[in-house]
Parts: sequence; structure tokens; C-alpha cells
Amino acid sequence: MPSPTRIAVLMDPIGGIKPKKDSTLAMMLAAQARGVQLSYFEQGHLWARDGVAMARLRPVTVRDDPKDWFSLGEPVIEPLSSVDAVLMRKDPPFDTEYIYTTYLLERAEAAGTLVVNRPQGLRDMNEKVYTAWFPDCCAPTLITRDMADMAAFLAEHGRAVCKPLFGMGGRSIFVLEAGDKNANVVFETLTEYGSRYAIVQRYIPEIVTTGDSRILLVDGEPVPYALARIPSPDDNRGNLAAGAQGQGRPLDDRDRWLCSRIGPVLRERGMMFVGLDVIGGFVTEINVTSPTGIRELDRQFGLDIGGLLVDAVLRRLGRA
Repeated sequence: MPSPTRIAVLMDPIGGIKPKKDSTLAMMLAAQARGVQLSYFEQGHLWARDGVAMARLRPVTVRDDPKDWFSLGEPVIEPLSSVDAVLMRKDPPFDTEYIYTTYLLERAEAAGTLVVNRPQGLRDMNEKVYTAWFPDCCAPTLITRDMADMAAFLAEHGRAVCKPLFGMGGRSIFVLEAGDKNANVVFETLTEYGSRYAIVQRYIPEIVTTGDSRILLVDGEPVPYALARIPSPDDNRGNLAAGAQGQGRPLDDRDRWLCSRIGPVLRERGMMFVGLDVIGGFVTEINVTSPTGIRELDRQFGLDIGGLLVDAVLRRLGRA
């Protein structure tokens, strides 16, 4: 009889998540339902000794209960090569420590463990910059540290969204109109007076009516529904963390075309769970670090998106 599949989940402290909304918990519930043996560890529980990735792993049992969603066993120190797969679900910030973590996970990958998403892709695919690989899918976009170029872009398009390359959850996103006297201050703040890159995109007015849609790709294939995040009346940001409301909707033809362009590239590069942010038919971000939206779509449409991902992992492992 074959041994059970083992999956270790690297995440932020499990006791601090919001179980009703947490996509990682949905993945863990789906894996457990399929007989997978789950282990849990945090960033500080990972290290390398003589080139071998090691971890302090704790067996974990999960429950779909907002008041009591997990139980942990005693920690065991093991090489990460002892598990079949690792789900890398550490949230940003994408800082130097995050990069070091991908190096250590890459040592586990070299020893035969499947890491989802692939560590090299996590390093290479900045969620805002990587849109430059698909310019035909995006609205006009400028990535620069030159404040004069940012001002010229704003003048050209009349209205623009400006944001840092390292932000998440709607932080430090500005919408500017040509002639705005605050524009120079925004450019100075985002670029730290021309010493740091930032991104400027043409404003897409559909953000107000149809929102910022999150499309989830599982091993390159789109989930058939998107989560449209509609900004509150007093905010420009289509982020749930910034107060936007999530409304599910079926994918349209433009969504499917975007997925057909981007999905196969992501799959080839080992990015098995990715979120595309789409406004008015244009991709604004390609989220690879720890995309969310599973729980909301599962509830609205009776889906099991976590199960789709776990099934894809099991197929990659030859365990399906």
C-alpha cells in the first residue's frame, strides 16, 4: 500500500488568520479531505544545514470552524525532502527575508520536493512589473524612477493610477488627474525623490462600475468565475482589505483570452496558483505570492477551488 502524500504548508501564524476568508485554510481543508498528511511551519522554522533545507514541522489538523480551525501536534525536525510538496503561502511583504526563504525552498526543490509556487518564479515575477511581459493584455503602463517622465505620462493620459512596486492590499495607491497640484508630492513620495522605481498606469474608469476582478488560475487554467471587488463610494481602490465589496461573476470572452495568453506561461514556469487582477478588460497585476479569493468564490458558486489546486498538485506528483 503506497504511503500517504505529505504536504507541508509554509504560512504566517495559523492562529492569526481569518478562517472565513483564508485561502490557505481552504487549500488545507481540501488536502485533508483527500487523505493528505499535512504539516505546518512558519518562516522562522526553515533553515539550511550543509546545503540541505531543514524545517521544524508540526502535524496539523484543520476544521472549517471559525472558532476552532486547527490543532497542532508536536514539532519534528526533518529535511524538507521528506515531504512530497510544500505550499508556499507566506504573505508579503516581499522583502529580503522573503527572498532568502525562496533560496532555502529551492534547495528542497533540488532534492525532489514540489514547491508551489516555484521559488524562482516567486523571485522573478514581481506582481506589478511582470505585467510588462504581456503588454497586449495591459493598459498603457510606465515603470520608472524619473519623476518628470511620470508627470509627462499623467499629462498624456489625463488620469493615472500611481503605486509602489512592493505594496499589497491597496496600500499607497494614488489616483491623479492632470493638473493636480499634489502630483509632484506623490511622485516624490513613491520614488523617494527619484531613487526608487514606481509604476504608473492609465486610469481605467470601469473600476467604478465593474470593479477590480480577481481571476484565479490553477495550473494555468482559469476558475470559471471571477471575484469583482467594487470600491466603496469614498475610495478608488478595488481591494477587499481597503473596504471594497466582493461580487462573483462569470468569466467573459475577454477574461478567457487574457487567461489563454498568460496561463500557459505561468504553468510552464511552475506557478500553479496565480491571481490575475483585471479592470475593464486589462490586467493590472499578476499575483503569485499568496493569492486570495478562494473562500468568497466557493461560497457564492459552490466551488472547491482549493480542491482543484490539490488535485493539480497530486497530478504533478503522480498521485492522482
